[in-house]
Amino acid sequence: MKPRRSIKDPRGENLLFRRRALAGFALIVLCLSLLVGRFVFLQVLRHDEFVTRSQANRVKPRAIPPARGLIYDRNGVLLADNVPAFRLEVVPEQVKDMPALLERLGQVVPLDQDDLDAFRKQLKQSRRFDSVPLKMRLTEDEIARFAVNRWRFPGVDVVPYLTRRYPLGGLLAHVVGYVGRIDADDLERLDPKRYQGTSHVGRSGIERSYENILHGTPGYELLEVNADGRTQRVLETHAPTPGKNLYLSLDVRLQKAAEAAFDGRPGAAVAIDPRNGQVLAMVSVPTFDPNLFVNGISRADYAALTNDPDKPLYNRALRGVYPPGSTVKPLVGLAGLETGMRTPQDSVVSTGVFYIPGQQRGYRDDQRGGVGRVDLAGAIEQSVNTYFYKLALDMGIDRFSEYMGKFGFGRPTGIDLIGESSGVLPSREWKAANYRQPWYPGETVIAGIGQGYWAVTPLQLSHAIATFAGHGVPYAPRLVMATQGGVNGKPQPLANPPSGPSVIRKPADWDAVNQGMERVIYGARGTGRQLGVGFPYLMAGKSGTAERFSRRTEAYETNRSTEYLATRHRAWFVAYAPADNPQIAVAAILESGAWGSSAAGPIVRTILDTWLAGHDGVLADAKRLPVSAAPLAPAAVPAGGAPPDTNIEDGEPVEDLPAQATTSGGAP
Repeated sequence: MKPRRSIKDPRGENLLFRRRALAGFALIVLCLSLLVGRFVFLQVLRHDEFVTRSQANRVKPRAIPPARGLIYDRNGVLLADNVPAFRLEVVPEQVKDMPALLERLGQVVPLDQDDLDAFRKQLKQSRRFDSVPLKMRLTEDEIARFAVNRWRFPGVDVVPYLTRRYPLGGLLAHVVGYVGRIDADDLERLDPKRYQGTSHVGRSGIERSYENILHGTPGYELLEVNADGRTQRVLETHAPTPGKNLYLSLDVRLQKAAEAAFDGRPGAAVAIDPRNGQVLAMVSVPTFDPNLFVNGISRADYAALTNDPDKPLYNRALRGVYPPGSTVKPLVGLAGLETGMRTPQDSVVSTGVFYIPGQQRGYRDDQRGGVGRVDLAGAIEQSVNTYFYKLALDMGIDRFSEYMGKFGFGRPTGIDLIGESSGVLPSREWKAANYRQPWYPGETVIAGIGQGYWAVTPLQLSHAIATFAGHGVPYAPRLVMATQGGVNGKPQPLANPPSGPSVIRKPADWDAVNQGMERVIYGARGTGRQLGVGFPYLMAGKSGTAERFSRRTEAYETNRSTEYLATRHRAWFVAYAPADNPQIAVAAILESGAWGSSAAGPIVRTILDTWLAGHDGVLADAKRLPVSAAPLAPAAVPAGGAPPDTNIEDGEPVEDLPAQATTSGGAP
């Protein structure tokens, strides 16, 4: 039987089709609505966000570090410069395998172990999207070789930058200092916004102390980049604000002359203008080349500096502490006058050994057998220990320390450099705090000649002598005397007013001490009587020979050679000129010198001669000496006190000597 065929229902089919068509149309409309809504959401509601994202993929901001301020001496001689250079930088997030990249890159651009160590260290402390310097100061050959192979190293690029250069090398290394690459410790203390793009920061000296002024403010530029992150063009540039230039009070001529005068012997010298506190020269010998530190010093160079027995990295002028010896005797004499304990005419008898009443321990005098009766000027001229032993004992340590502290001993001078040592001013309180022991009279006695617990820096002593030369008006030593905004800007002087009133109450007291210091140079028995020869203006000074070891050995009494004594003494000399109108005060020390006047004195004279060469024509207020000027007339010679042919400036305690015992002689 044949199957039955269904009857076709056109109307039902038409209704079914229409329903399906409507459903499909509704679905299409819904999808279109969702698409339009999504477009509105993306293109309208979140337009700004996605435009920013799009731009971020195409436009990259790059910080422009500011040019570091330049540093000049007082005459405009360039001391710290910026020179163009190129370095190799790596963006970590664009490198998949860093060890492999460094290995391949090292075959194109030589990378030593110091480069790799510095890079890995900075890589740990940097963000992955920040460029990290890999090799500084590329040569032209290295740049060319990398340019040819650049396609092989995604995330690596050659970047121009300004690097610091010190044209005079080690001449002012301890004062100007140097910059170094920023490390993890620096990142914690530096403002990240202000140091964007900056790779170096001041490490020592003026570079560190004036970092905020020298650094400036960074700018930025907007770069259009391709999909590989390569720069296509610069869209926008906002220039950085360079750091300010600095003008130092230092005179390069004086600095060169002073360093040459040391002839490589360890020591330091500081010259200050007593009228305003400006530091004219500040030398520490030996020195080092600061350029070695700018882009990372090699291990070999650093080991050579740190293992050098003469410690060239040590700033002796700022941090070295030494007994001042007889150089403080004029100030001790001034203390006696100002406190009313002495008059200029008061005298003592020098027999060769001084005894504290009731004690048998003797303290050596300056010259064998003593010099007889001397007043203040004679005691300064011949550096007579007995005068100052007795004066210090009569004053007592409390009064003594109080007055000497007025000249800045025992505390930083306030110079505009970081890291200054305080030194030690002997006092009852200082000893109790450091040794927990009482003060003894014998310690007061030797404090009177600059020995014992005394410890001063060359800067402190120069500051004290400059304060005295300026008739007691104290100025904090200052190195930066002006700043300059831009190359064409006018230098703006920095004020440095006196730090207080004069510490000298009576002008006559100054005159009395000044007379004694002039006689050191021009007196017939002055310890520095050869240093004034040929100098056209009055000079005043004082020698000092601080002993490093006890004299209680026969070798000291029998071996009087200069070479042997130089191993036992530190040689000082201080001076100012012109004595009737002081404009420069100098202190110099040799760590190994037989006698202050003969060893350190010529260094001071060299500094004064060099200074005079640039100022002779403007010293209208100073008295000019005739070429054939004779030495000052010597004081009367007491019986038994004939002028000695030798002089020992500082004494050591001598045990149980008889009252008439004498000491051995010294050097002229």
